[in-house]
Amino acid sequence: MATKVPPASSATGLFGVRRKLADRIGDPLLWGLAALASVFGVGLLVWIAITVFEKAGPAISKYGLEFLVTSVWDPVTEHFGALDFIFGTIVSSALALIIATPISIAIALYLTELASRGVRRPVAILVELLAAIPSVILGLWGILVFGPFLNDHLEPALQKVLGWIPLFSGTPSPYGMLNAALILTIMVVPIVSAIAREVFETTPHDLKEGAYALGATRWEMVRMVILPYGRSGVTGAVILGLGRALGEAIAVTQVIGNTPGIHVSLFAPAASLAAQVASEYQGATTSLQASALIYLAAILLVISLIVNVVARLIVRKAAVRT
Repeated sequence: MATKVPPASSATGLFGVRRKLADRIGDPLLWGLAALASVFGVGLLVWIAITVFEKAGPAISKYGLEFLVTSVWDPVTEHFGALDFIFGTIVSSALALIIATPISIAIALYLTELASRGVRRPVAILVELLAAIPSVILGLWGILVFGPFLNDHLEPALQKVLGWIPLFSGTPSPYGMLNAALILTIMVVPIVSAIAREVFETTPHDLKEGAYALGATRWEMVRMVILPYGRSGVTGAVILGLGRALGEAIAVTQVIGNTPGIHVSLFAPAASLAAQVASEYQGATTSLQASALIYLAAILLVISLIVNVVARLIVRKAAVRT
């Protein structure tokens, strides 16, 4: 005997009506909220850029592009230039990236391919905790501990062995370009290593097993499979670390020496764009000096935007090749 199917209740019909109504409202609502969030992000960036360039207007009008190639910074005579600060920013960030990139990749490879499961998670957590340390704490550590170590041990050793190279000539100092670059390295490593580790973990297991099946060693598998597969992701991680280094102000202000100048030696004190703005803006005595400091901020903003655009292009090109 066939079982009768009970007719649909009014509740089911009501639920169906409500669901159709929710679908009709939900899709446009989701689209609107997502579009609004995107517009907010773009609008905030444009607002910040307009504000910075508007406040820097007096200095831009007076000095123009000559500001970028002038080394003088004299609030008394109101002669200002950004060349020394651009030099300090680019050199300290580039040096930090050169040191941090191989260290970060090595950490990521160790955590994904070499470390045992019992070691992997604690080490990963400890490395990522470096990113949680406030920059002012790293700056204080650079003043109290790292600076004296550089002055008494590392820099004299580098001078003794590599003093014939202009980079390692000069008088050792606890404050200078090398100290700032190494502090920035500590700040960049956890960011790059965390992203690189996630990228390496996405490498298909079949590709790695295939390399082993063809007789590859672990190093050959890493070189021929993992690194090429994760090239675009690692490139993005490195550029993100560069952005972190370019914009750092407090820690750099504490250890770089805040003495404008272009020196070949890494032991000499220097200054950076962010550090100069952070240390001098509140004490600006004239409106032109304040405008010149905001001009420095505008230069840093443009450099950061250029770095991010270049990063996008590099990542896209690397992804196509992969």
